[in-house]
Amino acid sequence: MPEVEILMTGAYPEWDMVDLEATYRVHRLWEAADRQELIARVGKDIRAIATRGELGASAELMKQLPKLEIVSCYGVGTDAIDLSYARANDIRVTNTPDVLTEDVADIAIGLLLATARQVPQADVFVRSGQWGSVAMPLVTRVSGKKVGIVGMGRIGKAIAKRTAGFGCNIAYFARHEHTDVAYTYQPELLALADWADFLIVIVPGGAATVKIVNADVLKALGPNGILINVSRGTTVDEEALIAALQDRSIQSAGLDVFLNEPKIDARFLALQNVVLQPHHGSGTVETRKAMGQLVRDNLAAHFAGRALPTPVV
Repeated sequence: MPEVEILMTGAYPEWDMVDLEATYRVHRLWEAADRQELIARVGKDIRAIATRGELGASAELMKQLPKLEIVSCYGVGTDAIDLSYARANDIRVTNTPDVLTEDVADIAIGLLLATARQVPQADVFVRSGQWGSVAMPLVTRVSGKKVGIVGMGRIGKAIAKRTAGFGCNIAYFARHEHTDVAYTYQPELLALADWADFLIVIVPGGAATVKIVNADVLKALGPNGILINVSRGTTVDEEALIAALQDRSIQSAGLDVFLNEPKIDARFLALQNVVLQPHHGSGTVETRKAMGQLVRDNLAAHFAGRALPTPVV
């Protein structure tokens, strides 16, 4: 029986599960009829947590695992992991950056095109037999427009590169100016929204960015503006967004993330001016295999005493 015992908070793809269970003694928390009973029974022997970005690892969970050494996260976001507790208790934390950058940037552009050009509505228009009987309404051009990017990390830069390919004028809001990009830095988010035709949100989750896109930002974006969110559901004030979509104080939105996902606010489903994605920005076979490999590489490096490939803490 494998020596190292790990606790998994949620399922990974089968190709990862096979490898993990061949290497470690894996305890599947999400399958336990009584999760607390499982933790009470095996918690004293757990040396690692393998988790996903949306599931994280709370201080309450980590406190019950006295031998815990590392939390390896399948995903780039670590806002659901109590990093303060981990630091204070010498628990290493890793994530899977870079490998999902290109796919998330791709889906941001896909959502922008689908929203501005009304691709889902056009599909319904053809399937319902309206083509040839009535004219489909005209839509919004993407090329040459003003794109405001909220966040200029790895993914923000990849999105900017793609929108530059459409001949767009690009400006960005971030905590500080990035000297490695030529795009215009705008230190005030409200001013960026007022300038932009399209606002693409790709900031990290966490307390510092909760509802950073609020009613005032949406009002500044205006009735011809389009919002794209591929960051976290917490970064946009959902009540304000739904109200803006309902009264058309913004034109439309393309969303890959939501509060309380997957049980999203039912009001989104009734809106015709929003394109909905099931938090699937990194959901390609290529990227998911790379993410799983990086989780396994971090665990292997830790237990072999090597430097971690992608440490957070």
